[in-house]
Amino acid sequence: MEFDDIETIAVLGAGNMGHGIAEVAALAGYNVNLRDIKEEFVQSGYEDIEWSLQKLAEKDRISDEKAEDALDSVTPYVDMEEAVGDADFVIEAVPEQMDIKQDVYGEVEEYLPEHAIIASNTSSLSITDLSEVTERPEQFCGMHFFNPPVRMQLVEVISGAHTSEETLDLTEQVAEEFDKTPVRVRKDSPGFIVNRILVPLMNEACWLVSDDVATVEEIDSTTKFDMGLPMGVFELTDMTGHDITYHVLEYMNEELGDAYEPAPFLEELIEEERLGKKTGQGVYDYENGEGVDIPTDAGTDEVAERLTAVMANEVGNLVGNDVADPADIDEAVMLGAGFPDGPAKLADEHGLESLVETLEELTEEEGHPRFEVSDGLRAAADEGGFHGGDDDDGVEFTNLEVRYPGDMVGQIVLDREARMNTINADLLDELAEAVDLLEDDDEVRALLITGKGDRAFSAGADVTSMAGSADPIEAIELSRKGQQTFGKLEKCDMPVVAGIDGFALGGGFELAVASDFRIASERSELGTPEHSLGLLPGWGGTQRLMRIAGFGRAKEIVFTAERFDPETMYDYDVVTEVVDNEDFEERAHEFAADLAAGPPISQKLTKRAMLKGWEDVDAGLELEAQAFGHLMNTDDLMEGITAFMGDGEPEFEGE
Repeated sequence: MEFDDIETIAVLGAGNMGHGIAEVAALAGYNVNLRDIKEEFVQSGYEDIEWSLQKLAEKDRISDEKAEDALDSVTPYVDMEEAVGDADFVIEAVPEQMDIKQDVYGEVEEYLPEHAIIASNTSSLSITDLSEVTERPEQFCGMHFFNPPVRMQLVEVISGAHTSEETLDLTEQVAEEFDKTPVRVRKDSPGFIVNRILVPLMNEACWLVSDDVATVEEIDSTTKFDMGLPMGVFELTDMTGHDITYHVLEYMNEELGDAYEPAPFLEELIEEERLGKKTGQGVYDYENGEGVDIPTDAGTDEVAERLTAVMANEVGNLVGNDVADPADIDEAVMLGAGFPDGPAKLADEHGLESLVETLEELTEEEGHPRFEVSDGLRAAADEGGFHGGDDDDGVEFTNLEVRYPGDMVGQIVLDREARMNTINADLLDELAEAVDLLEDDDEVRALLITGKGDRAFSAGADVTSMAGSADPIEAIELSRKGQQTFGKLEKCDMPVVAGIDGFALGGGFELAVASDFRIASERSELGTPEHSLGLLPGWGGTQRLMRIAGFGRAKEIVFTAERFDPETMYDYDVVTEVVDNEDFEERAHEFAADLAAGPPISQKLTKRAMLKGWEDVDAGLELEAQAFGHLMNTDDLMEGITAFMGDGEPEFEGE
């Protein structure tokens, strides 16, 4: 089967995951058959899709017409033959029990066309075992979505022992058509990638409590504010449900051995039915309105060392057993769990030799197999890290991408999509390096800066990763770092275009303001919310915005801390051009390419004169005069005059 032959997708199970997957498939333009065992179940799922599509349209994430078309393409079914009889691709999302899934496959095989692929949305069960009850194990794979499917970017595409390469390739293409990021899990291994990292991490946090090594407050403070994870580990498991963690851990324990034995504290939570938010009580109490209150300064180095060591060991297991490579592991955990950096990178930065020593000491002290150092971790420590040793040839970009889309445009893509492309200190360092790299490239004459995905150019500073430091001196240095980095765009000899699609808030808005031009899609939202947090724009926003919008408008934008639509920002002279959502990518590149075709020497000297004139008008005028005289003796001037006289387009060479 060819990818273009896939027209109808059957989604089995209309619960939270099933109706979410069906909605994503419908938005991608497929005919979707949504099936569940009772009419009331499938109708409830259909109504949930209708509600979600309406919300997306209300928020201008999609048009009203697209919402209507997507809903029209979903057909609810109870009868299995009607649901799968014409399907090209089946995504099973029934309850996470082996016997239930296997029974469903037996019924599916009675009616499913021979060419069709079956993908299971299991979060942990063996793809190989599931495939072997079907008549097409080579056309069977895992396709693990994350909740909620409409918002979460990651899809783990998992190979079973019998899965063909063609099946995996087609499944990845389907995921990409869904506007998701597929990450290949090369070998069927319990927990796949994300759960293989998260579940042992959660279990180790429970062991720390069980062994009286640390309190819940110390652990959550460490993970959220010292390690920079998006939530405290217990805060997270209260949200996802301790029963889910326990069931996955039970399966891993059965398949992989005693290293995955559930901690007594976790078993206690299960026995007392303190499953998390959904039951009103978990580690935290939600019934009395108390909720989660994590202290910012209760973290300990011991907790951070131990949890990082456990994560690193699981990365080593995945790499050593050829389940996935470090880059894919990092991408999956960042997209699927919202980590600011991937676990392999976090371990590298911490130092693998130190983590190996920690695990060896814990093995000697505790005697528990969960601390035995994996072969993959030892090998990576010997090689200088999961991502290799230091590269003397320059910085390794992990928070952004540098692209060369043609037409003399160099593109910088902020690549922290799981974190809404928020900006941390590492990204600032990489941005400075990327600007230098492109500015030194003679083939690049204009810069285009965009954010990964269509949700955010950049939603601002990564407050979570910075919240652990309340030291005023460090905060001052961070402000200066941002000011200096964004200042490189202002001083760059080439024109710089910020392509804004989605949120441009706080530090992200300041980055856009430091650029020369701002092209925004209709769905974008711009503003400086710092005053609502008791802060102020600290990366040049109090100064640069005044130059663009004027004193009064700048005060309005900053002091109200509101989010403004791009049309309003266009009226305020902040946005250069507003474009349709569908045309954004093409127009942003076209705008940058038009600038790149301009006279590079004139552009460079014009930017310098304007910047100097803002600081000192007389100095700016003098630089303008000097530049005017210099340009009189350039080949570009003659090229421009010749083209003008001949009614043609000049081809400036920068000479």
